[in-house]
This record gives sequence, C-alpha cells and structure tokens, in this order.
Amino acid sequence: MRHLLPLLLLAGCGPLVQVGAPAPPPAALLTLSATGPAASPAGLAPVAMGEALTLLGASAPASLQTTRIPVQVSETEVQYLKAAQWAEPPARLFVRLLADTLAGAGVAVVDRRVTGRAAPRLLGGELALFDVDVRGGSPRVRVRYDATLVGPDGLRQRRFERDARVTAVEPGEVSRALNAAANLVAADVAAWVQRAGG
Repeated sequence: MRHLLPLLLLAGCGPLVQVGAPAPPPAALLTLSATGPAASPAGLAPVAMGEALTLLGASAPASLQTTRIPVQVSETEVQYLKAAQWAEPPARLFVRLLADTLAGAGVAVVDRRVTGRAAPRLLGGELALFDVDVRGGSPRVRVRYDATLVGPDGLRQRRFERDARVTAVEPGEVSRALNAAANLVAADVAAWVQRAGG
C-alpha cells in the first residue's frame, strides 16, 4: 500500500508531460449527408416484421477509430489530413447514412433501442476504408464496406467499394468526395438488401 500512495497522488495531477502545443480546433466539423430520396410518408404504413431489418454498428480498423481523415502515403505509412475533423468517427456517420439510404429505398429499419427487439434480418459489417490514397500521384478517396446480412434464410456477405479522384487534398474537397462515394456505397448496399429480401 505504501508504494501505491505516490502513484495515486501522481495520477490525480493529470498528465505530467505534454509533447508539442495543443492543436487548434478546426474551423468546422465535417459530416455525411444522404443524397438519395428521403423516406416517403407511405413508409409509415405497417410492414411485416419479416421484411424489416435491424442495422448494427460498423466495426473499423484502428486508423478509422478517430475523427480524423487518414491519408495513405505509402504501403506502410498513414498520415492524417490537416485541419480536417469529422463530427463523429466515420463508422458511426456511415451507419447513420446507410440507415437513411435504406429507409429512402423503402426498407423498414428497426432500431432495437426504440422497439426493444431486433428485426429478423440483421445487417452489420466493417467500414474497412474511408480515406484518401495519394500513392501514385493521382489522389483519390476510397470507401469500402464489407457487409454481412443475416436472416431466416441464412447468411450473406458482400464487399462494396467506391472511389473517386480529387484534384486537391484539402478538407472541403476530400469531405465532399467521401460523402459522394459513401452515398454510392450505401445505395449499392440498399439495392443488395432489397434483392436479398425478394
């Protein structure tokens, strides 16, 4: 116990060393928004529970478990885009975008936090890529979602990936390109889910 007391006292003092000056806050936080059709009032009509779907959170690699935008500069090195910050980690933003896109496509999405139970079909996956790739001198954004759909008829898995060139690696252009690519991936996932439920 005698040896623990100095450690407890130090722990209460906060960080003892800070390397470098704190980064200034970004001028604005970035987010994703659905560009497809919004859910229509007809979507409020009763839906058979067997046709509904519960959307699970997306896992992500360590490089995406942050609010910063990764930049792949070599096969073994990732940096982060200066002065760019998401409002939430990208996996959370993408799942919300995917929910909006599914609802806009006519898929009933059940939130188990609201209803207390999940739908018979579950959609989850990994947001494997959500970054800028500057290798080869032609910068492009990349979005990759590895989806898993589980339902009464079994399990299906599929990879969805989109990329797009950017003319400048700066927050505004990169965030717009990532939003566009994420919307395309979400639309592809929604079409796949609809076919799987047919």
